This record gives sequence, C-alpha cells and structure tokens, in this order.
Amino acid sequence: QVQLVESGGGLVQAGGSLRLSCAASGSIVGIETMGWYRQVLGLQRGLVATISRQGSTNYADSVKGRFTISRDNAKKTVYLQLNSLEPGDTAVYYCNADIASGTTRVLLSNYWGQGTQVTVSS
Repeated sequence: QVQLVESGGGLVQAGGSLRLSCAASGSIVGIETMGWYRQVLGLQRGLVATISRQGSTNYADSVKGRFTISRDNAKKTVYLQLNSLEPGDTAVYYCNADIASGTTRVLLSNYWGQGTQVTVSS
C-alpha cells in the first residue's frame, strides 16, 4: 500500500519561511509528477506547484518567486520551500503524486497525503 506522509508545517510570522517535506512509501515502482496543493476551509483545493520526474516545475502565479518545489527521486521525497510567507498563504497543504506501484501487477494511481497546516500570522 502506498502512503504519502507530509511534515514541516507550523505557525510562522509574515515574512518567515518553512520547508515542507512529503515522503512516499510502499511497493513503489516509480513516481511521475509530484506536487503540492493547498486548501482553505470552505474553499476548493488549489494548485501550489508541481514537479515532473525530470525536474520540470510549474507554479501558481500567487507563489512564483516565493516558493520552490524540488524532489529527491532516490528518497522518493518532494519538498516545498516557502519563503516570504504572507497571511494569505495560510492553509492546509497537501502532497500529491502519480505513483506506479504493485508487486505482481503494476498500476499507476494518484495519491494524496493527509495534509499539514501552515499558519502565517500578521
């Protein structure tokens, strides 16, 4: 069974930084696109950033120049460096990944982590 486990959220003052991590585990054959999404209570979950297996990145306009996504394929881990944080960045941040897994039969499926809270105070 595949799991994505996030860590690194917390409370920070405006202008501060955090680093989120998300590690994949299980019977993993390969990981394609990995990404981060965020959700404010009552609103839709929205894209923050994605990164392909080869390292191509894509960012939401609201975080360009402030957030950086990266990955370590050997560790099956994706990171999100959050700099110059603003109160508007307060949300639950979710890790997402397209993962090929299985032992006797390999399937490509999309997985979500459990979420980590990021709170930015003014």
